[in-house]
Amino acid sequence: MIRIDIPPLRQRKTDVGLLVTHFLKKFSHETTKRVDRVSPAALRLLETYDWPGNVRELENAIERAMVLSKSRMLSDSDFAFLQPPTRAAAHGPALRDMEKHHILDILDQHGWNITQAANALGINRVTLHKKIRRYQLEPGGVDHE
Repeated sequence: MIRIDIPPLRQRKTDVGLLVTHFLKKFSHETTKRVDRVSPAALRLLETYDWPGNVRELENAIERAMVLSKSRMLSDSDFAFLQPPTRAAAHGPALRDMEKHHILDILDQHGWNITQAANALGINRVTLHKKIRRYQLEPGGVDHE
């Protein structure tokens, strides 16, 4: 087995512009929306953002901005949803714990009907079953405050 270490996107800021161009082409091709560039201010914002979700977060940000934009050029205001994490958020509950409790709440609300709970969560039943196994969830099995 060959191991290839790729540093996170926050350590490869020079890749951001290339990835932005790629994602613009990708989403313009997949949709009828033609957005073909970003403003210099938007590119600076994207290059200075830390990308805790790595390349996938950048891809989602471009897609979201394209959906919301009314122009062929994305501006920094199209990325207003990218807020740096606050100090309080960094010390808050882990995303994994939040997801676990949210899934449990939805399951409880739907009487553990997997189909209804999966629909409410916007995921398919197989994905919900995987998450139930991953988090070792059971009816009444986790104390969620």
